[in-house]
Amino acid sequence: MKVILLQDVKGLGRKNDVVDVAEGYGRNYLIPRGLALLATDASLKQREQKQRAEKRKREREEAQARETATKLEARPLVLKVKAGEGGKLFGSVTAADIARELLQQHGANVDKRRIELDEPIKSIGTYEIAVRLHPGVQARLKLEVLEESS
Repeated sequence: MKVILLQDVKGLGRKNDVVDVAEGYGRNYLIPRGLALLATDASLKQREQKQRAEKRKREREEAQARETATKLEARPLVLKVKAGEGGKLFGSVTAADIARELLQQHGANVDKRRIELDEPIKSIGTYEIAVRLHPGVQARLKLEVLEESS
């Protein structure tokens, strides 16, 4: 009996795989528990359409990420903060601060968890920061931290 797995099943296969199983295993265990669906012509076509739609969605998201990466790399992000003697900041610049400024200056809504900072920025200067926009798409953002004029 052929079934389409609706979830990952240990020792059998991953979600959306079409696998051959024993009749009793399919009818008495997999299908009643919602782990699989009987592989009919209609369900196979539906699975194929769903896979094509997911692929198009992934390609569209990746294209958007590449476009955003190009936009972010085109011009630097300027962040003005309060600083003391020797360019030391009062506090620090965090990924959340950078995400907020990206939205204001570039119009790019980037999750703060996607901004890779080894440690918070604590002094005035120019920094290069990696931003993961999509698996396989990473932007190198130039960040200029300037002293805020009173």
